[in-house]
Amino acid sequence: MNFDIQGNPDFGDLTITLQPGEAIWAESGAMSRMSRHLDVKTHLIGGMLKAVVRKLVGGESLFVAEYANPANSGEPMFASFAPAIPGSILHRKISPGAPFYLTAGSYLACTPGMDLHTRFGGLKAFFSGEGAFFLEAAGSGDLFFNAYGGVVEKTIEGSFVVDTGHLVAWEPSLDYSIAGMGGLKQTLFSGEGLVMKFRGQGKIYLQTRHMASLAGWLRSYL
Repeated sequence: MNFDIQGNPDFGDLTITLQPGEAIWAESGAMSRMSRHLDVKTHLIGGMLKAVVRKLVGGESLFVAEYANPANSGEPMFASFAPAIPGSILHRKISPGAPFYLTAGSYLACTPGMDLHTRFGGLKAFFSGEGAFFLEAAGSGDLFFNAYGGVVEKTIEGSFVVDTGHLVAWEPSLDYSIAGMGGLKQTLFSGEGLVMKFRGQGKIYLQTRHMASLAGWLRSYL
């Protein structure tokens, strides 16, 4: 399997080239174009219960679509995918024992067999404005995820503070807590509300734009 990402950081577009017998899983509705002889099926990753939980609290589709090049096709085929929001597409190689965390709505595609689990982010996450759950991608293979706007990759060694709406993904070696900007006055009147305070060593991915902020800006014009 080969992949090509174009259009970053404004309008990311992912094209997967599949050799005979290869397949790719993608978020439902993300396909923009494909070879006409690809086989298309739908799957519930992890079974019905996990899929329903992922839909209700993780912000992802109930089903994922599988695009497969038949083993007897004799030629490579392709499928291209685009996220629902304008921005960047990123790739991450997942290895056994080294999962990766995604915020809700960031999953785009992965190689078959990868496990996607919904994780609870803690009680304070209910009040962060960004949802209380995130996705854990585990297993082995290629993972593709998307962000709103451009992406900043930051390697943390120590502590780091992130606005909850700008977080896209992070490595599990990092611990975090959700708290205010400081005292009650700073939290209420700084305009930032709750933030995520990371500690440890590892990498995080941040998006340069914030969908909730855009929605709030547009609200005054409606």
